Amino acid sequence: MRSSALSPEAAEDQQILPTRQWSHEGLAALSEAELYRRREGIFLLLAGLFLGSMVMLNILGISRFLNLAFFIEGAEDWSYKLAIAVGVLPYPLTFLCTDFISELYGRRRASAVVWVGLLLNLWVAAILWLGGIWPGFEPGGLQEGVFFDVRRLAFGAMTASMVAYMAAQLVDVHVFHFWKRLTRGRHLWLRNNGSTLVSQLVDTIAVILITHYYAGALPIDEKSALMPQLIALIATGYVFKAVVAALDTLPFYLGTAWLVRYLRLPPAAADAQETAA
Repeated sequence: MRSSALSPEAAEDQQILPTRQWSHEGLAALSEAELYRRREGIFLLLAGLFLGSMVMLNILGISRFLNLAFFIEGAEDWSYKLAIAVGVLPYPLTFLCTDFISELYGRRRASAVVWVGLLLNLWVAAILWLGGIWPGFEPGGLQEGVFFDVRRLAFGAMTASMVAYMAAQLVDVHVFHFWKRLTRGRHLWLRNNGSTLVSQLVDTIAVILITHYYAGALPIDEKSALMPQLIALIATGYVFKAVVAALDTLPFYLGTAWLVRYLRLPPAAADAQETAA
């Protein structure tokens, strides 16, 4: 089904509503029930991966830092460390998921998932807080043990990640759609990488500064100057995320091309032209 000029909101609704589907050569039309199952199933998968990665980020967070220079001889003598928090490992996946949701379901749904992620952060924080104040069986009521170590580090990670997360994810969604409008749906690689690189720079700077100045949990050498170490940690985290973002370009291209047909959605260029008309 093709339609005339649509507002951005109407175009997004058309992509979501199971009563509307785009005709693709060689593909038969789907029943309303099957179209709904596919569109909601893919959305739940992407949202689930996104939210699951956020939980791992909060729980694992800054519980351990990984040395990226372990294979370089003499690296232990450096005045700073090339390190990333273990919680960063699943984090780039969140940007790939929001890019998929932005491309397939529109900005409103992508923004909604970001806000749900914030609520999830608050829910995890509430459980950790309640678990810490509820009387347990520790000798003398001391707050010691694995749970309290995880709780302390998780609170530090969540404070850093919630501020950085909201700024970075909302920047990612808006920059993604800015490039999509500017290029009229063309150059998928530009909006995928452009939005991710900008948002992850915002995220990395915020996380490193908050983790150090609020949580005091970075592997800092007290005998060396602070600023070069912070800059090195920001650069290391950002380069890691940038490399992963570059590597996910091909999966994003292939995944989008397949999903547009599987979900019977309009090609990006056609959708952008209708919206802009």
